Amino acid sequence: MCGIVAATAQRDVAPLLIAGLKALEYRGYDSSGVAVLGQGEIRRVRAKGKVREMEALYHADPIPGGTGIAHTRWATHGVPSEANAHPHVAGRVALVHNGIIENYVSLRAELRAGGHVFTSETDTEVMAALIDRRIGQGMKLREAVLTTVRELEGAYAIAVVSRDEPGRVVGARRGAPLLVGVGIGENFLGSDAQALIQVTNKMVYLDEDDVVEITRDSVQVYALDGQPVERAVHESELSSDAVERGEYRHYMQKEIFEQPRAVADTLEARIGAHGVLPNIFGIDSDALLQRTRGLHIIACGTSYHAGMVAKYWIEEYARLPVSVEVASEYRYREAVVPADTLFVAISQSGETADTLAALRESRRRGYLGTLVICNVPESSLVREADLKLMTRAGPEIGVASTKAFTTQLAGLALLALDLARRNGLDPQRYEALCAELQHLPRAIEDALKLEPAIVELSAEFIHHQHALFLGRGAQYPVALEGSLKLKEISYIHAEAYPAGELKHGPLALVDEDMPVVAVAPNGPLLDKLKSNLQEVRARGGRLIVFADGSAGMDDMARHGAMLRVESGGSFIAPAVFTVPLQLLAYHVAVLRGTDVDQPRNLAKSVTVE
Repeated sequence: MCGIVAATAQRDVAPLLIAGLKALEYRGYDSSGVAVLGQGEIRRVRAKGKVREMEALYHADPIPGGTGIAHTRWATHGVPSEANAHPHVAGRVALVHNGIIENYVSLRAELRAGGHVFTSETDTEVMAALIDRRIGQGMKLREAVLTTVRELEGAYAIAVVSRDEPGRVVGARRGAPLLVGVGIGENFLGSDAQALIQVTNKMVYLDEDDVVEITRDSVQVYALDGQPVERAVHESELSSDAVERGEYRHYMQKEIFEQPRAVADTLEARIGAHGVLPNIFGIDSDALLQRTRGLHIIACGTSYHAGMVAKYWIEEYARLPVSVEVASEYRYREAVVPADTLFVAISQSGETADTLAALRESRRRGYLGTLVICNVPESSLVREADLKLMTRAGPEIGVASTKAFTTQLAGLALLALDLARRNGLDPQRYEALCAELQHLPRAIEDALKLEPAIVELSAEFIHHQHALFLGRGAQYPVALEGSLKLKEISYIHAEAYPAGELKHGPLALVDEDMPVVAVAPNGPLLDKLKSNLQEVRARGGRLIVFADGSAGMDDMARHGAMLRVESGGSFIAPAVFTVPLQLLAYHVAVLRGTDVDQPRNLAKSVTVE
């Protein structure tokens, strides 16, 4: 969601801060701003809208100075506006903030009673005012920040500067990510490594409740009690080239076409000629997985759909019970946890607030252990889990997730096969499924060749405002994912149902103005699906069928459109059939002229509730 960049250096930092904000644009935001400390004063520039609009204001009146903070805001408290944009200034202090302060109303009332006049509607300004008041009482900036954050309830990552202490930035985090970029004669703070990779690849990942003080020549981390603590310096594997769009029109298109490589990387050195390799989930995974008698899978959005597919796989092949739940629901109810149940969390960013809170809540509920499937090695979710599997998707810039989903499916397929082997799956069947999974990158490559046909098909959608997606079995979550992609980036209202549920309500919506997209790989439920599609055809519905080459669906093509997708097998079919649905959503959005990579009202990494 919101993005933070801060720097203290021997050069003007505003250009560095603005470049860092541009690297974070993929996260979603509605305003931006920069504040620079120089010559004993704080100067700032803020603007509603894109970073380029704020950058133009900066170039009209450049701000020199070697210490500064910057921010992209996604509105929570107060409408998107210049007044509500960060950084917020109170007296001597400027501050940027990601997260939500839950007790800001009482703190705001206390400050107002003391004479403070607020200029915004935000919870963030409350923190700036509290820190400024304490500096006025004689505290140094670090002490003032420590004292203030002890009062806060909720989630925050902050970076603060004071005109009384030039050359110094103090940061703090709880429930939202913040890291340090370590340079030579300059140091940085950021909410994401991508904001800093242009200036350094040496990163310090802060733990929960850490407070950090940086100057040009030093980095010191403190615990909440004010005692110094040590945090390791890591070399990030991220490269600036990885976030370039290259020849593609949008990041989303680039990321769709990166999927064969991303899936191959996820499977590499984890599956061999005879099956899943040992300990791919961590050095302690063997004993824990051997004891696993059930799984609770927790995730949000696209990752939740991946977990739904995994339920079909694990229950069919490993014969273990699996429940899948949205993290924001799970964390607020008392789930029953049977003995020897493994908690599995799935997240692209590893910082999704509800998923991270669910992982922490699971500690109280008596699970056998925790396993995380994630794309960001240094994320909070990965650091706090017992076991983990990295998906190796690389940076995903487009808000609508694509390669994160298919690599999550690859990781979950490895988990399903590992559990199946441990729970008595026939060895020949096991080896056949492993061979099928190894074929997945090639099958995705073949599916991508459908793009020209999908471009032509997408023209049919641009005048429709509603669409229905259908699937059965493990393809039902794929239909959910396809409908989510279409609504996210084209703004067409789309819903997905198990095809057998048509006559229980959705059939009432079907007419010649309602495109019905069906995911129809060959398999034991295909004949059932054909019957469901006949119901659509009988009511004049326009069918768009993605069918396996051997599925015998030619009759349906006379009542709409049919595209042949070679699935490569029923096990990997969910991942393969996802790809043409991604392409369909993408090209419909392009034709409708929407902001494909940054759809309205959405953010990439949802770090607040």
